[in-house]
Amino acid sequence: MTNMARLLRSTKAATAVEYGLILALIFIAAMGAITSVGKSTIGMWNNVSSAATDAM
Repeated sequence: MTNMARLLRSTKAATAVEYGLILALIFIAAMGAITSVGKSTIGMWNNVSSAATDAM
């Protein structure tokens, strides 16, 4: 039982949770940026494809 009480008083667990939350926020921001860049890149290549098709 003393191990459980010591674990509840430990600040290491709180720090690990904070780092986990920071990592999750960074991941969400990165995924949003990648999605945005991907959509604009797809649009650019669609324009290039249309221009190449029209030129033929």
